[in-house]
Amino acid sequence: MEGLVGAVGPGLALLLLVATPLLYSVPEALLIGELASMLPIEGGYYQWVKRAFGPFVGFVNGWLSWIYPLIDMAIYPVLLVQYAHWFLPQLSGLGGWGLALALIWGATWLNLRGTRIVGTASGWFVAAVLAPFAVLAAVALARWLGGAGRLPVTPFHAAGTSFLGALGLGISQSIWNYSGWDNASTLGGEIDQAGRTYPRALARTLPLVTAVYVMAILPALAVTDWRLWRDGAWPDIAAGVLGPGLAAWIAAAGMVSAFALFNALLLSYSRIPLVLAQDGLLPALLGRTDARGTPRAAVIASAIAYSGFVLLSFGGLLAADVLLYTAALALEFAALIRLRRREPELRGSFRVPAGVPALVGLAALPVLLLLVAVALEVRSREIGLPGVLVAAALTAVGIIGYRLLPRRASTAASLEDP
Repeated sequence: MEGLVGAVGPGLALLLLVATPLLYSVPEALLIGELASMLPIEGGYYQWVKRAFGPFVGFVNGWLSWIYPLIDMAIYPVLLVQYAHWFLPQLSGLGGWGLALALIWGATWLNLRGTRIVGTASGWFVAAVLAPFAVLAAVALARWLGGAGRLPVTPFHAAGTSFLGALGLGISQSIWNYSGWDNASTLGGEIDQAGRTYPRALARTLPLVTAVYVMAILPALAVTDWRLWRDGAWPDIAAGVLGPGLAAWIAAAGMVSAFALFNALLLSYSRIPLVLAQDGLLPALLGRTDARGTPRAAVIASAIAYSGFVLLSFGGLLAADVLLYTAALALEFAALIRLRRREPELRGSFRVPAGVPALVGLAALPVLLLLVAVALEVRSREIGLPGVLVAAALTAVGIIGYRLLPRRASTAASLEDP
């Protein structure tokens, strides 16, 4: 989030901070909550789309949802290294890659120990990350109310950027921070009473996430120079508010946060190759689980892929990440609309209190916002266009691969829907 402020300007960043959850996250959480309640099964969104549209479209959704994390998951090791530079300013590129590998394989070790271990660890990680930000927010708020700051809304967008250019970058970055409400649906078979638990978790988490972002950013931004805000700048921001002690604490929390995010996402993303393999669309080895229900081969294969991709620079591929996620999310929303029409008796404990036309309107809001972000980014041939080309190429690889495996595809097509 600190990078968002520096890239687009304080006024636009604060507007996006409040508008994005309303226009994007609330509709997504409502629709995903109904789907997760309706079909609380292992594989989550892949299974929803497969049930609604058949094996091929289900595969496309699963493929898209497996390849965009190759871009997305490379971000967390980079964040770890950024915060490590606070303690090791002379850290070399090779040393940084070593730290990134330690993150990836440390998270892999935790994931191989089972879902419950990852969940318990995540609770402790949340507390460790939020504690120093609570101190930062309290001190900054006291200084602001004491007259040391002002409402940080100027300049509205950063100097040297056009409004549309800043808006495109800002929408992509803010969506990245507010997205992922469907991720844990892939663990539907491993969550106690998932049909009830998942919608309740979404209803509680979204307002908490929004409140944490606002309380962490607004007071600190009011008492610091917004031009200091950039990716990895939280320790410097904390140092300006309370000194080097809080800066070191926040740098350590940043490293914990990067590990925690990677650890939790590895858990959810690794279930996609698991269910694809169980449907005969990937090697059978990836579809096996151990006595704890952990897909060891799928977790390890994912970790190997991430270890290679972390070497690449993805600064120009944000459009690819957003575009692939948009396509996958649109298929999930379309699945809900189709299931509502085709199987009206299929329902769980939570149901959006609206008819199909209202669902279409709700689904259009986040998808249109994502498409606007991509369209604005594509205006930059250096940044947006390569991302779109990469997204198109990766999608084509999956579709061609599916068509070249008629035996496996026909096996998947013969499987009964859950």
